[in-house]
Amino acid sequence: MGNPCRLIIALDVESKEEALSLVRPLIGKVAWVKLGLQLFVKYGPSIVDEFHALGFKVFLDLKLHDIPNTVSSAIKSLKGRPCSLLTLHASGGPEMLARAVEAAKQSIPDCQLLAVTVLTSMDQTQLHAVGVKSSPEEQVKLLAKMAMQSGVHGCVCSPLELPQLRKELGPKPVLVTPGIRYPDGKADDQNRVMTPIQAAQAGASFIVVGRPILKATDPVAETIKICREIGETK
Repeated sequence: MGNPCRLIIALDVESKEEALSLVRPLIGKVAWVKLGLQLFVKYGPSIVDEFHALGFKVFLDLKLHDIPNTVSSAIKSLKGRPCSLLTLHASGGPEMLARAVEAAKQSIPDCQLLAVTVLTSMDQTQLHAVGVKSSPEEQVKLLAKMAMQSGVHGCVCSPLELPQLRKELGPKPVLVTPGIRYPDGKADDQNRVMTPIQAAQAGASFIVVGRPILKATDPVAETIKICREIGETK
């Protein structure tokens, strides 16, 4: 059996102040927050320290994708930052991933690297538009296996691919899934979705939830409800 599923709150908002107002009532109720490009670009790497200082573990979702030397150098620039998870694109290839792993061991040794397989906004039509003839499921499987062979700790995938990846990769790899929605909610720009409990039961290590919490009438109550649903006791 793998580890229990955990909730990560995606702080995809316009300002640091808005993010802080959302998470301060959740201190002690949830362990993880996700900081993405929006806030990282606006405020710089020090924003990681600010949320870590509040007691949160930080999932830094930068989706790095460049030539191997550039990605390696970018990771080295994070030296000392208290991020616990960091994303990069599997489609950058095995050399990029392997170089990233080596850079992380030196600079952020307590951080686990996650390879993004196929974005949850992508469907068959979108993949074909960029020249990928495989189905989303086939492409996720290809990229995930390649990424794990390159030394990363886990993958980001849609919840629909979780059962397949658990079967292929086993219980150890960290599998993080966005695309969490309820049947009565808007999918927004997500095309491959599941409910929190469905994703947990399918083998997710973490579920990443943004708008269903951020747009809720009572974000704290919504967060607690999701934590209970997936069996998180934090």
